[in-house]
Amino acid sequence: MSEERIELRAIGRVESPLRELAGAPKQGDEGAPEAWLAIEPELAEALAGIEAGDELVVLTWLDRAPRDLLSVHPRGDASRPREGVFATRSPGRPNPIGLHRVRVVEVDGVRLRVADLEALDGSPVLDLKPVLSADVESR
Repeated sequence: MSEERIELRAIGRVESPLRELAGAPKQGDEGAPEAWLAIEPELAEALAGIEAGDELVVLTWLDRAPRDLLSVHPRGDASRPREGVFATRSPGRPNPIGLHRVRVVEVDGVRLRVADLEALDGSPVLDLKPVLSADVESR
């Protein structure tokens, strides 16, 4: 396996009542509580244009997920055959990057309150991107 190193830095942290993986929903639309994205103050300008009601894709680093899993039973269901992690949404994978589609509920300075985020409290936020649809002009 290639040992190429890529340097990332967190742009913020998740603040959520979800503290343990066992208590977190598998997907955000399966009962995730509202959470906050606390973005680093020096990145405030990068949040310009984000408003309540916007849909974002949030990339997180799933820092408590195992990095040595290559196959899993989808959704942890042992009655289903194993599949490679790249064919699943399993948090355990060589690079545990979380991909979350959320709705912005509130913007408070460098903090965004969002719905449908299943990431655990303290998870590093790597990036935010707007959700684009056919009827929305590209930004």
